[in-house]
Amino acid sequence: MIDFISQPWPWYVAGPLIGFNMFLLIYLGKTFGVSSTLRTMCSVMGAGKRVAFFDFDWKAQLWNIVFVTGGIIGGAIAALYLDGTAPVILSEATQDSLSALGFSSIDGLAPDQLFSTSALTDPKSLSLLIIGGLLIGFGTRWAGGCTSGHAITGLSNLQLPSLIAVIGFFIGGLVMTHLLYPIIF
Repeated sequence: MIDFISQPWPWYVAGPLIGFNMFLLIYLGKTFGVSSTLRTMCSVMGAGKRVAFFDFDWKAQLWNIVFVTGGIIGGAIAALYLDGTAPVILSEATQDSLSALGFSSIDGLAPDQLFSTSALTDPKSLSLLIIGGLLIGFGTRWAGGCTSGHAITGLSNLQLPSLIAVIGFFIGGLVMTHLLYPIIF
């Protein structure tokens, strides 16, 4: 039996659920993407009065804010009430690769050297987080959407620009992981 409480859901459960949600969104004429929620939130707060990009009917996108809010609430419920003590199982090859890159504690999917409050006090880590965040924001705007929007919605709708964007996302991730990351750290 599948342990739905302490382990990530397997692909054969999570995948069809994502597919079913995509079917519903396509049927309802909606598109999914988290980055568009930021635009909607800026419009709700009045940014459309100053910048034309934010001047649109945000009420038509209200469902997207509800979706992201549900994701935040669901994450909080999972973190606070579900058993998260089970270790994340990484292959030995992955652990060896992370050790070669300088990660000393490999307890889960988010290394402490990058994802802890102490990383915010290290000038190098903080500058990398800020520069990375700016680059992600720029890339999301330039690509016309985020990874979830292009990879899930765009590919489900067989959109060529989304396929190109997803290929670019993967190439960027590979370049960062195998070329730039070893140089930076």
